[in-house]
Amino acid sequence: MKLYIISGLGADEKVLEKLTFNPEVEVVHIPWLIPEKNEDFYHYVNRMSAVIDDSEDFYLMGYSFGGIMVQEIHKLKPAKKIVILGSIRSDQEKSIFIKAGGKINAVKYIPLKFFGNSSSILYAFLKRIFDSKNSNLNQYLTIKDPHYLKWSMDKVAKWKFEKLPDVIQILADKDIVFPIKNSRPDFIVKNATHLFPLTKAKQVSEILKAIFV
Repeated sequence: MKLYIISGLGADEKVLEKLTFNPEVEVVHIPWLIPEKNEDFYHYVNRMSAVIDDSEDFYLMGYSFGGIMVQEIHKLKPAKKIVILGSIRSDQEKSIFIKAGGKINAVKYIPLKFFGNSSSILYAFLKRIFDSKNSNLNQYLTIKDPHYLKWSMDKVAKWKFEKLPDVIQILADKDIVFPIKNSRPDFIVKNATHLFPLTKAKQVSEILKAIFV
């Protein structure tokens, strides 16, 4: 069975490289695409889903923004099972900070150059909210196209979605990107931050092996 995986905002599969799966599972990482000029979210979702062969059963998994993306893909190409790591099942689970940013359209007013420099305030902010103790964060945030980053952050802030009953949610208890207090996850990873698929890979892998069989 193929398992299609989408990583977090600005990250490639390296942030998930320590996760292991049952031998029957064939892992396929879907890379982030650079948004077209003025591309709407649902056109982008369609492009991201193009690699998925839905002529046979498959699984979906997404981390952080990837969790949002796989839920949207699931509506187009339903998966046998869908798991989200460090992500939310509806817009009601957003933090107050993200909700406020969406209401005032905050990302629109941030200059594009703010998103394009790995030494910028943006990356200092991301490091703080992802895991301030992890000195290697930049090696996982490999997609640094400023248009992609600004577009993606805007779409997270404005995302509207009704909770799907079949989505399995795994959250960390110390995640401040998507705080656990706003959700009722199926699995909780203790003493972990938003980077838990990397820092708690063994524990997360055990959970995933029980789900994707």
